[in-house]
Amino acid sequence: MNKNYFEIIRAGINSTFQDLGRNNLYHIGIPFSGAMDNRNYLLANKLTGNNHNDPVIEFAYQGPHLKYHGDKINIAITGDVSFKIKKGDNPIDGECYQSFILENGDELDIISTNKSVYGYLAISGTFDLKFQWSSCSTNTKAKIGSNYGEKLSDNQKINVKEINNNFVIRKLNYVNTKIENIRVIKGTNFNYFSEEGKKIFFKNEFKVSKLSDRMGMRLEGKKIENIVDTNIRSEGLIKGVIQVPADGNPIIMLSDHGTIGGYPKIGVVVSADYDKLVQLTPGSKVKFQEVDLNSAETLFKLYDLETQNLISQI
Repeated sequence: MNKNYFEIIRAGINSTFQDLGRNNLYHIGIPFSGAMDNRNYLLANKLTGNNHNDPVIEFAYQGPHLKYHGDKINIAITGDVSFKIKKGDNPIDGECYQSFILENGDELDIISTNKSVYGYLAISGTFDLKFQWSSCSTNTKAKIGSNYGEKLSDNQKINVKEINNNFVIRKLNYVNTKIENIRVIKGTNFNYFSEEGKKIFFKNEFKVSKLSDRMGMRLEGKKIENIVDTNIRSEGLIKGVIQVPADGNPIIMLSDHGTIGGYPKIGVVVSADYDKLVQLTPGSKVKFQEVDLNSAETLFKLYDLETQNLISQI
C-alpha cells in the first residue's frame, strides 16, 4: 500500500475526480466532461502549487469526510463550502481559498456547500489515478474516467502518488457571486418557436428543477411553444446549448452532456456565465438575456482575464 493516502469515511453525495476534460473526441461520441466550475477548479490547483490541469476532487452539495495517512501535505478547498479540519480532538473551521497543512491522522470533513452546488478539493501533489484519453475526468453515466468511471464510495482509499513538498500557505480574498441573468445567443433552431414562445424565453423567469445533474439542467416554467417540429434530426451538441423538448421546458446541456441530440435548440449560454450557471441550486430562479456573438466573445475574454488576474494574486 502507498504510504500516503486518504481514507474515505464518508464519500459525500456526488464526489468524483475531475480535471480540464477531454478535447477533440466529440466526433467519436466522447463527452468533454471536466470540472463544472472551471474558475474554482483552477484556483484550487493554484492554491496548492499544482499544475493547472492536475486532477482534483469535485463534490456536490456535501463533500467527503476524509482521514489522511502519511507525510504532511497541503490541501485547499474552493467554492462556497463549509468544512472542518480535525487535528486530534481539536476541530477547526476551515476557510475556502486558503491552503492548510494536513499531517498523519488528521481528518477533513467537507460538510456542505452553501446555497451553491459544486466545490473543489486539491492537494499539493498528485492522486494516483488512471487516465483515459489523456484525462482523469469521471463521467458516471458513461462509466468513463478514473475510479472505473464511478463516484467515490465509503471506505475507499485514495492513494497519493506524489507530494510536491510545497508547504507555503496561500490565500486569496475571493467571494463567489450569484448570477442574476443568464446571457445567451440565439440557437440554430430559434425560428422553430412562436413569437410568443420567444417572448416567454426572454421575458419570463424559469425555475431550476431537482432533475438536474452534471449532464443537464432542467428548467420549469411557462411552456415555450414550438410551431415547426419538436423533434429534429440529431445534431451535434455543445456545452451550454439550450434544447426545448415537446413539454416546452428548456434543458441546458452541461459538462457530461451527450454529443448529439434531437430537440430543437433555442439558445446557447455564453461561456462567461457557465461557471455561475452550474452553481444554481434547485428552486433557483433564472432569466435569459440575449446578446450577440461579438458580445459573447468579448464577455468570455473579460471573464478569462479576470480569472487569470485572480490566479496571479495567489
